[in-house]
Amino acid sequence: MKLSIVSLMVLLISCTGTEKKAGVDMSGAYKMLSVEVKSDSADTTYTNSEQAKIYTGDYMMYANYIAADSNTSFGIANYTANGDTVTENVFYRSSDSIITDQPESYNLLIEKTSKGFKQFIKAMPTNSGGKIDLTEIYDSVGNNITSALDGAWKMTNRYVIKGTDTTTAMATQYKMYYAGYCIWGHTWKDSSNKAHTGMGYGTFTMPSANKVKESMIASTYAEVKGHDFDITIELMGNDGFKQMMDNADSTKSVEIYERLKK
Repeated sequence: MKLSIVSLMVLLISCTGTEKKAGVDMSGAYKMLSVEVKSDSADTTYTNSEQAKIYTGDYMMYANYIAADSNTSFGIANYTANGDTVTENVFYRSSDSIITDQPESYNLLIEKTSKGFKQFIKAMPTNSGGKIDLTEIYDSVGNNITSALDGAWKMTNRYVIKGTDTTTAMATQYKMYYAGYCIWGHTWKDSSNKAHTGMGYGTFTMPSANKVKESMIASTYAEVKGHDFDITIELMGNDGFKQMMDNADSTKSVEIYERLKK
C-alpha cells in the first residue's frame, strides 16, 4: 500500500515527536558558585552556601551547608537526561528538621558552560507552599580517576565499639563516591524525637584496595570540616562494603553500606 505525501509527513512527525534526544552528560562532581532565587516578591542571588553535587551514571546527590544560619540540607535522586533537560526523581531529602521521603520529580534545564553548567528550575514548590524560579551555577571539580567505591550507597547498619562493648548508633545515611569526590548526608532523631540533618563533602583517594582517605571540605560538624579521615574498607562483592574508622576517643565506628541500583 502506498502512502500519500501528507500521510507520510504525519507519520514522520508522530515518530520524531516521541523520540528521545541524546541526553546531556552530567557525570562528574561539581561545586555550586551561586544560586538565584526569584519569586513574585523577591529576586536574590546567594553566594554564601557550601554546596556540592555529584552525578554518577544513574544517581544524583547534593549536600549544602550555610554557615550564617547553620542550615543543613541534602538530597538523593535517580535521574534521566533527554536533550538539555534533566529529570531528577528525588526519593529522600532533608533540610534541618524537615525530612521528605515521598518521591518528587524536578525538571532541570541544563546549559553547559566552559567550566561546568547552569541549571534552571521553573516554579519549584517551597516548604511554605509558595513557588520560586531557581538558577544555580556550578563549576566542575572532579577528576577522571575511578574506584571500586564509585556509585551511590545507603547505610544499612552502624555501630560503635568501645573496648568489649558494642553500641548500635543508627541513622538514615546516604553516601556517594565519584570522580574523586564523596558526599554523605544523614538524618537522626534526638531523645525528644526531633529530627536533625548532617552532611559533609570533600575529596577522596584510595592509597590501597582496602584504605580510603577522605578530606572533608565542608560539613555541618566543626570536627569534620577541614579534616582528613583514614578509613579501612572491606568490600563485600560489588554491591556492599564495610567501613571502619578509629576515633579520637579510642572508640571505633563501623558502618555497612549497600549499593543503590536502578
